Amino acid sequence: MFKATESRRSIYQLNDKTPISKDDIIKIVEHSIKYTPSSFNSQTTRAVVLFGDDHKALWELTAEEVKKVAPGDFAPTQAKIDGFSAGAGTVLFFEDQSIVKSLQERFSLYADNFPVWSEQTDGMVTYAVWTDLSVEGVGANLQHYNPLIDGRVAEKWNIPSDWLLRSQLIFGGIDAEAGEKDFMPVDERVLTFGA
Repeated sequence: MFKATESRRSIYQLNDKTPISKDDIIKIVEHSIKYTPSSFNSQTTRAVVLFGDDHKALWELTAEEVKKVAPGDFAPTQAKIDGFSAGAGTVLFFEDQSIVKSLQERFSLYADNFPVWSEQTDGMVTYAVWTDLSVEGVGANLQHYNPLIDGRVAEKWNIPSDWLLRSQLIFGGIDAEAGEKDFMPVDERVLTFGA
C-alpha cells in the first residue's frame, strides 16, 4: 500500500543507463501530463524531455549561467552540475501562461488564484512523473535553476514564449541509494476531526 510514495526519493548519484527504455520514460511523462488533474481542467503543465547530447547541453549552459553570478570558488558548484549531467536525461517542466491569463480574463472572480492553481498542477505532474519513474527503478532529483536559465533554454529548444520554466527533473540509473531521511512527527502535521 504505500510503496510508490515511499520509493520516491532524491537520488543524486546517477548514471546514463536506465532500467527502462527512452520510449517508456516518454510514456510516463505523457501519461502524467494527460491524467493529472488541474483547476477548471486547464491542463497548463508542459514538459520537454531531454536525452543524450541535449541533456548534456542543458547542464553545460546551466554551468555557464550560474558561473556568471556565483561568488567565490566555482569548483563545488561545477561538481554538482557535473553530477546532473552524468544522468540519462532531464524533464523540464513548464506552465503555459497563456492559459493562465485566459482563465484570469474569463473568470475574474478567481483571477488571483489561477497562478497558484497552475503551480499546484505543475507540482502534481512533477510528483507523478518522479514517483512513476521511481516505481520503475529510475532515480531522479529535482532542481530549480529557473529563472537564471530560462532565456537560454527557450532559445536552445525553441520553447514557446508563454511557457514559464518551473523545474528540472534529472533522471538516470542509480549509482547510490538515497541516505537516511528524518521525519517530523506526523501527529504534529496532520489534524483529524470526526474520525
